Amino acid sequence: MRFETTGIDGLIAVRLERHEDDRGSFARLFCREEFAAAGLKTEFVQQSLSVTPKAGTLRGMHFQHSPHGETKFVHCVRGAIYDVVADLRRNSPSYLHWQSFRLDADGEVSLYIPAGCAHGYQTLQDNCEVLYQMDMPYRPDFADGCRFDDAALGIKWPLPVTVVAKKDLEWPPLRTAAG
Repeated sequence: MRFETTGIDGLIAVRLERHEDDRGSFARLFCREEFAAAGLKTEFVQQSLSVTPKAGTLRGMHFQHSPHGETKFVHCVRGAIYDVVADLRRNSPSYLHWQSFRLDADGEVSLYIPAGCAHGYQTLQDNCEVLYQMDMPYRPDFADGCRFDDAALGIKWPLPVTVVAKKDLEWPPLRTAAG
């Protein structure tokens, strides 16, 4: 694994090192020792899988407030997604900056997303599956979000949004949601 810093403080692109032969390929998605050596969290208490049948579907932008803010480790295991991380940490040098990545099942990139950042993605193909690991359990009373089209962020999505959850359309403007 190779750990690469990004434009958002604490957001790490984890590049897989694939080993290929006549059978196909093999790559480790997670190694506790390598994560610890890179100064990253190594204890994940929850693992989730999202399955999304239609291209253009948007999930996000989601986060949890302290003291239950989640560090996430995200990998696309089927299909392809446009993954976006937005920094909502007021004291961060990258506050209100966002960065996007193409994650796909054939790719080599996973994302280590620090607590305090909103996360969302748009499916680029039909039938996508995304694997998440979180260091904190989901707590609905601390869950929050901001709209995918919030003017404070100005995220540019690659496709027209075809499906989005009702709750994701009802988030208040970011200036009142983050903190």
